[in-house]
Amino acid sequence: MFANKKLPSIFFIFLLLPLLLQFSYADLQFNFYNESCPRAEEIIKEEVTKLYKQHGNTAISWIRNLFHDCMVKSCDASLLLESKYGILSEQASDRSFGMRNFKYMETIKNALESQCSMTVSCADIVALSARDGVALLGGPHIEMKTGRKDSRESYAPVVDEFIPNHNDTMALVLSRFQSIGIDAEGTVALLGAHSVGRVHCVNLVGRLYPTVDPTLDPDHAEYLKRRCPSPEPDPKAVQYARNDLETPMVLDNVYYKHLLEHKGLLLVDQQLVSDPTTLPFVTKMAADNGYFHDQFSRAFLLLSENNPLTGDEGEIRKDCRYVNKD
Repeated sequence: MFANKKLPSIFFIFLLLPLLLQFSYADLQFNFYNESCPRAEEIIKEEVTKLYKQHGNTAISWIRNLFHDCMVKSCDASLLLESKYGILSEQASDRSFGMRNFKYMETIKNALESQCSMTVSCADIVALSARDGVALLGGPHIEMKTGRKDSRESYAPVVDEFIPNHNDTMALVLSRFQSIGIDAEGTVALLGAHSVGRVHCVNLVGRLYPTVDPTLDPDHAEYLKRRCPSPEPDPKAVQYARNDLETPMVLDNVYYKHLLEHKGLLLVDQQLVSDPTTLPFVTKMAADNGYFHDQFSRAFLLLSENNPLTGDEGEIRKDCRYVNKD
């Protein structure tokens, strides 16, 4: 009687086994292109490095691409789709303000296509270029899995539901990251990407005019006013302030040291210090660059593996800007 009860369970396991194996095979994996395009990761690194030497800010763009792509639904290169053939690009969203260098993604894609046509996904290019950009900026080298597929649709109408704004509450910011499995410690680390790059005045002036935010260091506020002299800056003008005046092109923990000195540029930066949940991590990262890099690597991987399309899902785009034509 006991044996007869177990038989259906055993039968069910054998029935399910092929499906489990198929699911496992479809997951992201290290060296995914080892046979289909052996030099894929090397080609991406070569192109990223060449672009960085010509235009250093591309490395920062690659990091931001990963954040904007992977936070919205999936790491699937939906961000790269342009507004054409009935698709509205995510790049048109207010959350994408200031993003650039998308044209150079095609440079990387074309180099891959010349070696391995229709093999390497745009989603993997987004992920690997960000990984290589981090290293070029003095950040940690991060081992990354590949095998992502490209989305056939844009998520432009819902971008605001996934990507927090620079002036959102810290509770909302933490909840957005938590929704994709990144804890408070990881969130603080990922915001350390503000260690590099710049902030446009249009996102700064709220802390400067009509009166200076009392949580902002007065001397730093005067510097920011010189960079952003108008309370109503032209969003098309190239008016900005560097996130970090000491090491502006190095992904390091100077960002956190500045936060403790009340020199963060955005409201979200300042809230990392004022919020009791995040302050302990800011303090620890300010004191230990290695700890910051370790936590950044951990959170970066979680971000890069958010709900990817794999196996028979999605497609490999010929051109990262458009879905393939049937």
